[in-house]
Amino acid sequence: MSNKNPRGLFERPPGSGVWWINYYAAGKQHREKVGRKSDAIKLYQVRKADATAGRKLPELRNSSVVKFAELMADAVEFAKLHNRTSRDYVSKQLILLEPFGARPAADITPQELDRWLHANCKTAATSNRYKSFVSLCYREGISNGKVTVNPARLVRQRKENNARLRFLTRDEYDSLSAAILERAPEHHAAFVVSVYTGMRLGEQYSLRWSQVHLDRKTIELTMTKNGYDRTVQLNSVALTAMEVQRAAYPKAKANDFVFPRPGPSSDYRWWFDPALKDAGIEGYTWHSNRHTFCSWLAMAGASIKDIQELAGHKTITMSARYSHLSPAHALTASERLVSAVPAQ
Repeated sequence: MSNKNPRGLFERPPGSGVWWINYYAAGKQHREKVGRKSDAIKLYQVRKADATAGRKLPELRNSSVVKFAELMADAVEFAKLHNRTSRDYVSKQLILLEPFGARPAADITPQELDRWLHANCKTAATSNRYKSFVSLCYREGISNGKVTVNPARLVRQRKENNARLRFLTRDEYDSLSAAILERAPEHHAAFVVSVYTGMRLGEQYSLRWSQVHLDRKTIELTMTKNGYDRTVQLNSVALTAMEVQRAAYPKAKANDFVFPRPGPSSDYRWWFDPALKDAGIEGYTWHSNRHTFCSWLAMAGASIKDIQELAGHKTITMSARYSHLSPAHALTASERLVSAVPAQ
């Protein structure tokens, strides 16, 4: 018995149970993702009959071709309405505009996306973030009836290496703090608040004064990454930094951003990266401030549950990553075994 696939059908990835059809209409090749093999056979027969009778395919009846740039615009609009980190999507939109923006969205293949990600993303984490954005573009496109297939779904997720979560030592913090005060003092409070609250970048830079309650020493976050509201507690260091920030903008209104981003771009890197270099700190990013917050909590004896609540982790597994401590602190903890065992 032959195992050869029926004409015009193929399974991708092999063994996945996801079937596609391949056919020609009006001299142009078309591929459509269907799903079950039986459904693919039926749709292939319909498409071939339409092509033979000269009937235009549904996607060919539209007078305009949907470009990927249109899908990105819809995705960014969606992010602005439903996600606090829309600025990250805007930056990805600008970067992807040149290689894919003018392309018909239906023509972009998983292989093309995979090649671009490998060529342009230095880390697995960055690659996965771009893949996620592209997938959002196509999901919104499908919801809006503009495309029928999401090629990003077939791009493999790259394995991220989170074995070592970079955090600052107290000496490194002091050096970096001094470097920021020297180079960009107007952003020093933002750095201190980031380290001493553990807020995510999108949470902090979308924060408005109406969410800040200095009298109660709290910040009320809405629409966080995990989809729920949470309260950030301001310790004495974070509270002082917030008061400094408030004094720097005495005329700020309730709806104004707490941390506006003046400078050559809307990014923080133009002042933060040079300060890192000045302080001689390597392998550290702004997101590492969150690792510093959680690691310092662990080193101070906070429980994993405490870390989960203060950092706003969705699962306790995320917080468990910070049970590791600095080498010096781990040695101190190990030494407790000696004091606990009676001398022989």
